[in-house]
Amino acid sequence: MTVTTKDTTALSDAELAEMADLCVDREPNFDIGFLSKQREEWVLVTCAREGSKLRGYSFGTLERIGGTPSLLLGLLLVERNAKSDQTLKAILHDQFRRALLAFPDEDVLLGARLTAPDGFRAFLGLEDIVPRKGYRPTGEDRAWGRRLAKRFGAEKAINDQTFVMTVPAGPVGCLDYVAAKGAIPEGAGEFFEGLEPDKGQRLVVFGWAMAESLASGKLPR
Repeated sequence: MTVTTKDTTALSDAELAEMADLCVDREPNFDIGFLSKQREEWVLVTCAREGSKLRGYSFGTLERIGGTPSLLLGLLLVERNAKSDQTLKAILHDQFRRALLAFPDEDVLLGARLTAPDGFRAFLGLEDIVPRKGYRPTGEDRAWGRRLAKRFGAEKAINDQTFVMTVPAGPVGCLDYVAAKGAIPEGAGEFFEGLEPDKGQRLVVFGWAMAESLASGKLPR
């Protein structure tokens, strides 16, 4: 598995078509038109390949939100096969490596929108994940939910009690990943009860990559 990251402005239409082919016959149905908009909205694009075959990709950015170092995943899609776990880890490893270079000696917030419990595996090894089982979010947690929803283009569309954001139905950015093996983090399923991804609903999730973990290269687990 090889991973490359570049500016979205360098992404060709042929590469967009290749990305669209990974979910041409299933949800979330990211077509070329939608992916072209992602090229405009995000700064970085990461692609994971096995040989010449595209296995997964992400659009995102490294930026400061209110002064806080943040790694935002506007969209991350992994091909659903026996190597989906490896693909997800490869993409995240490159993202965290870049976060370390951009924000040395600082904790970094990872934020994403999920449609299924499997997506919580992207947060393994992180601290203070919100939402999480048995935890009552604080006012600051809810404020972070609103900040991320704003950055995802829907500031007033989030319920800051449940962290569910609802936007018009159609292609919506998310972390689309189905685990090939291994357990889903305990309690993750409860946050998706009643969630309707096909109607534009997404769960906003965030957690902290500690500076020492980034420096040690232990993320993702």
